[in-house]
This record gives sequence, structure tokens and C-alpha cells, in this order.
Amino acid sequence: MKFVFILSLLTASTVYMPVQILNTSLTITVRDEVGNTVSGAEVKLFRNEQDYLKEENVVMEGVSDAKGLVKLKKLEAISYYVIVRKADKDNSGGGEIIGKLEDGKFNKVTIVIQ
Repeated sequence: MKFVFILSLLTASTVYMPVQILNTSLTITVRDEVGNTVSGAEVKLFRNEQDYLKEENVVMEGVSDAKGLVKLKKLEAISYYVIVRKADKDNSGGGEIIGKLEDGKFNKVTIVIQ
């Protein structure tokens, strides 16, 4: 009888435990001032403003592909500061912070560099 009770407790606890199937991810589309996608742009994410301003402690980074996309996976569902650069263009003056990501979702943003 004890075995059945313990088994039912274990089964009940595993049935109702939430399982996160999807990781929190972020796809950034990099565009220029006229709306064209930009390939080869360097993207860096920072957890806080101090790291962003000093450009240290990069959480994750990537380079935009031929379609202007950077896909970053396994992120925390928080807001991030972001620097996007290619040659003499960057996103300073607007678009430096990404709003809080939705947990377990495919989040998307567009960053304009000029």
C-alpha cells in the first residue's frame, strides 16, 4: 500500500510540473536608415547599462547574416542593452535597449543603424 501511495505522489508531482520546451531566444534584424537589411553587422548584448557604456561583460554576440538577421538563443527573459555596428554606422542615439524578452518565446526586434 505504501508503494502505491508513493508512486501516486511521484506521478502527481511530475504531471503538474511546468516543463519549458522552448528556450527564450531573440532574432535581431539589422537595417540601415533607409530600411535595407545589413549583413556583417556586429551585435553585442549587455545585461546592464554600466556594462553597455564600458562595452564589457558581453552576454552574447553575433554577426548579421545575408538577410540582416542575428539569432541568439538560450537567453534570460530580461531587458538587454545592445550595440550594433558596421563600419561607421551604429545604433547610438536610439535603439540601445531591448524591452524585456518573453520567457520561452521567439522574440524579435529590428535595430536601425545610421
